[in-house]
Amino acid sequence: MLIMKDIIREGHPTLRKKAAEVSLPASEEEQEILSSMLDYVINSQDPDKAKEFGLRPGVGLAAPQINVSKRMIAVHVKDSEGKQYSYALFNPKIIRHTKAQTYLTNGEGCLSVDRPFPGFVPRYAKITVKGVNLNGEEISVKLTGLPAIVFQHEIDHLNGIMFFDRINEIDPFDISDDATPLER
Repeated sequence: MLIMKDIIREGHPTLRKKAAEVSLPASEEEQEILSSMLDYVINSQDPDKAKEFGLRPGVGLAAPQINVSKRMIAVHVKDSEGKQYSYALFNPKIIRHTKAQTYLTNGEGCLSVDRPFPGFVPRYAKITVKGVNLNGEEISVKLTGLPAIVFQHEIDHLNGIMFFDRINEIDPFDISDDATPLER
């Protein structure tokens, strides 16, 4: 079981590397790693398990965050309607996105960042992600709102990009006038 000590923090070189594609079919070890990543985000949202194991709550985790430089992400998040999005994907890729942008009004956080980082992070409002699940099936999922933001955040990790890299350095709360604010 993954716990907080398994998650590397801001400044670690693995977080800035472009992660390698996973050769498919994924190895048993890669499947176990990805499955444990999904378990972490699910367990971290359970108040009793989070307290028992000292887990910081999270909605997504990318393999580079556990010092595995491979293209694997796990996401467990609900949208504004309460629909659960729970995915563990190998080689996820954004294959379509809108020009329209959105952002979280209270900013983004990250399990690999221990300090608050105020500012708006511009994201695509709607995306389509393609990847391969733990059963070896290629899937495609259309996302909007918080799930779209979470997927983009995790896919950024696979490319060595941290969320704060996307914040305007001069004016952290500057955002395009046509970007849609999203409360969380």
